Amino acid sequence: MLNRFSLTFLGCLLAGSVLAYESSAILALFEPNEEFPGGEMGTTDDHGKNAFSLPAPGLTDDQVTDFEIGNAFFTKPWVEAPSSTAARDGLGPHFIAQSCGACHTLDGRGAPPDFANRVQQEQPMALLIRLSIPGQPEPKPDPVYGGQFNNRAIPSVKPEGQVQIKYQEISGQFADGTPYSLQSPHYKLTKLAYGPLHKDIMLSPRIAPQMIGLGLLEAIPEADILANAERQKQEGKGIAGMPNYVFDAFAKKEMLGRFGWKANVASIAHQSAGAFLGDIGITSSVNPHEECMPKQKDCLRAPSGGTPEVSDKILNQVILYSRTLAVPSRRDADASDVLRGKQVFKDANCVSCHTPSYKTGEFAAVPQLSNQTIYPYTDLLLHDMGEGLADHRPDGKANGKQWKTPPLWGLGLVKTVNGHTRYLHDGRARNMLEAVLWHGGEAKASKQAVLKLSASDRENLWVFLNSL
Repeated sequence: MLNRFSLTFLGCLLAGSVLAYESSAILALFEPNEEFPGGEMGTTDDHGKNAFSLPAPGLTDDQVTDFEIGNAFFTKPWVEAPSSTAARDGLGPHFIAQSCGACHTLDGRGAPPDFANRVQQEQPMALLIRLSIPGQPEPKPDPVYGGQFNNRAIPSVKPEGQVQIKYQEISGQFADGTPYSLQSPHYKLTKLAYGPLHKDIMLSPRIAPQMIGLGLLEAIPEADILANAERQKQEGKGIAGMPNYVFDAFAKKEMLGRFGWKANVASIAHQSAGAFLGDIGITSSVNPHEECMPKQKDCLRAPSGGTPEVSDKILNQVILYSRTLAVPSRRDADASDVLRGKQVFKDANCVSCHTPSYKTGEFAAVPQLSNQTIYPYTDLLLHDMGEGLADHRPDGKANGKQWKTPPLWGLGLVKTVNGHTRYLHDGRARNMLEAVLWHGGEAKASKQAVLKLSASDRENLWVFLNSL
């Protein structure tokens, strides 16, 4: 017969067994490969200030040379033509930044301009504004200002204007009563140099994302991305990812969009050439004409840095550089609080859109990135994120409420590299938790699950995200 002591002892044993079982179940979530999110050939162990700026370790000597040259043309400022620096002149006439690296500082994530006492301190650089007006079969550029607003210009040309941002605080609370606050941004274009914007103008702010692992994302088989949409449909949880298909200037055909906040770019080659023209005003063989609109007479008269202003050789080196920036390895990926946070992430169904892993296919552009097991945490599909995040501006097949699921790798090193923790497509979220709380639309159920979390599980979720 069991006495009180025996029952107490047995109870402790059983409780210990339950705890051991729960601990074992949590530890079983750890996958050894996930410590190396960029795979064997695309991961770096650097977690410092240069964590986003290192080449994939598997590059050949010739590729490393091209990587270093590409890095120089990515990071160093372009100058106004004519200049004795002939390989680097042709800046503008209109532009946002003088180099790619001015927006992607240390190959990291951009941020909105600083504010002091609710007053905007500077013009945005790493935050650009896309423009369009309604049109068929797709939206058209603004007839006066084009497809992108440029708030800087060379001395002989007027900047198109200035971007004014104001924030409104939105308060809320978690189920346990803990308060939170979100910032809702409002954008206005002021000091317009060439007259008014079209009455039906649509604005879309876009922050510069970090550059890591882009070639690996390009190497994911298209069939695997499309399979995500089918899987989400079969799960029946209200998630309905949709691919974007866009014209690629290099392939000269319509392709699956993978890059940009609305998956509106299919390849890193197209993205690189497009950024040279749109953000710096540098022409290339695929984008040979400056984006000067007919009413911008001073822009049309501006000097050129050559035809084209960036050679195919240099452009290809920048493309190689952009494709081969390594992904930092995970930190403490097998720690118990990280694994508990990973379980919370899964239980909230965040994994439906932030698909954890893939195996890359054959990738002729950089063969070393082929057949790599990677952990980017994205499905590369478009999702309706609700009215709160809507820009009401279509982009390719994306509508005004849809955004591409961004990769989460490198998320926890943004503060180390860039000194801030601003997230989402326009940097409105001041930390990871705010980014989650802005989710709506298809992600509303996941947000509601997070709102119901205990303080300890909110912390575990943050620890997990910070480990990526």
